[in-house]
Amino acid sequence: MDALTYLFSLEQFGIKFGLDNIRALLAQLGDPQQSFRSIHIAGTNGKGSVTAMVDTVLRRAGHRSARFTSPHLVDLSERFVVNGEPVDAAEMTRAAVDIRRAIDAGLARGTLSAPPTFFEATTAMAFEMFRRAGVDIAVIEVGLGGRLDSTNVIEPLVTAITSIDFDHQQYLGNTLTEIAGEKAGIIKRGVPVIVGDVAPEAFAVIDAVARERAAPLIRASDGGRDYGPIRLGLRGAHQAANAKVAMRVLETLDRLGVAISSDAIVDGLTTVTWPGRLEHRVLPDGRELVLDAAHNPAGATALASYVHSLRGPKPTLVFGAMRDKDVDAMLTVLLPAFGRMIVTRPSNPRAADPEELAARVRALVPALPVEVVESPGAAVAAAANTSRLVVVAGSIFLLGDVLRELDA
Repeated sequence: MDALTYLFSLEQFGIKFGLDNIRALLAQLGDPQQSFRSIHIAGTNGKGSVTAMVDTVLRRAGHRSARFTSPHLVDLSERFVVNGEPVDAAEMTRAAVDIRRAIDAGLARGTLSAPPTFFEATTAMAFEMFRRAGVDIAVIEVGLGGRLDSTNVIEPLVTAITSIDFDHQQYLGNTLTEIAGEKAGIIKRGVPVIVGDVAPEAFAVIDAVARERAAPLIRASDGGRDYGPIRLGLRGAHQAANAKVAMRVLETLDRLGVAISSDAIVDGLTTVTWPGRLEHRVLPDGRELVLDAAHNPAGATALASYVHSLRGPKPTLVFGAMRDKDVDAMLTVLLPAFGRMIVTRPSNPRAADPEELAARVRALVPALPVEVVESPGAAVAAAANTSRLVVVAGSIFLLGDVLRELDA
């Protein structure tokens, strides 16, 4: 099997917390993560947006920057962005070949105790490709949690925790304090940490970890430079909170010697793009799609707020979700914003059954018209037949399915 097919075959190992394997794999590669400076971004929601903001500003400020994010919507290359562009297929293949050789060597020597997970392998790929590309500074988004996430092997200049809310409770805990403890695991001794708007009980945990590690703690709401009014490139009122986190990160970097002007910050925040976050697409017949990755209750709340702010008739929602999500909490905030709903099945083994989702919708809002269309592409087409505005949400995997259909 070719190297990229092998890489995807590692998905069979699922999610596995711990840093021993990723450290061993990176050592086999010569520790590429030590070849560039980094920023580490965690949080329940907003970490991808903040990563995109910080990376865009760094480029506007003249730095050769990169970013590593997950998951991807359509193509694996989306995870690895250097100087604003996803890495090309040839470079990704070369890196995958070398990662596979390093895995085989580590298993043969016994330095790797087991094959790495897909995320461990892609994390190593990112660091290796950034080294080869001569990246000066990289923005690294946590995959899941923080403390035991594969990305938590870097020694960053600055860390940030954008938000603390409920998601992935089976891995991170069932209370905000437990979740905060996992995400605070990215805090490093003496390294400044920026904290977004979090509940008091979550902040108390983060503050305690920061004090124990002598890490200067900066709240995003604390005053910084005066930029005047900024029209953010990313839609939604919630992006203002993310922008504050990004601003404090960038101001801290500047104080640490990474030159970033106020003009670069304004320019970057104005022009940043981030696919699948209130992304608008116009169909050939003039109807409009809004694609949003709202996949947990906090994300659903932000999406509902945005839809309520739009003028005109209530749009149609095309919805699909994973079985492990708190769907009732998501639907409770989403449904009042929509006049019709179509439930579909994302192409992922963890996808929830559409008929079961439709039954939950009917139980929550009996008067709302709801139907099941198994294929995501057909679901969007059915929605667009009767609505000028269609919103697609509930799963990043669903967005990927729809974007593939649109691009085809």
